[in-house]
Amino acid sequence: MTPDALARLHADCFTTPRPWSAGEFAALTATPDCDLITLPGGFALIRTVAGEAELLTIAVDPARRREGIGRRLLARALIRAHARGAETCFLEVAADNAAATGLYRSAGFTQTGRRPGYYRLQDGQRTDAAIMARSLGSATAA
Repeated sequence: MTPDALARLHADCFTTPRPWSAGEFAALTATPDCDLITLPGGFALIRTVAGEAELLTIAVDPARRREGIGRRLLARALIRAHARGAETCFLEVAADNAAATGLYRSAGFTQTGRRPGYYRLQDGQRTDAAIMARSLGSATAA
């Protein structure tokens, strides 16, 4: 997927946090520590540094949700990070995003912290981020 296509899909999926621009995707995907995982209908971006992975984003076309694409993207991202030497993976997710937190919990993530007021909503209000993490000793169990 091109940076423009990534940005378009991200904008279709997110208002909070704000969608990323094509330039931001171009910069991230150009770094050697980031992996872009794609499937028809979605993508995941994960960064692996010094034995730790951060799931940066997962985006699934709203018309393709509930088909297991997000689950498959997450599993592949965790396998890739584990292959790169990551022992743990963490992520931040809007605490009120029940679908995403449900996906991450079902893949073995647990909430390890909270960032109050981390994300700005379109109306100017703020919402918390849940920090979630899991060990990658069993990355294929995602």
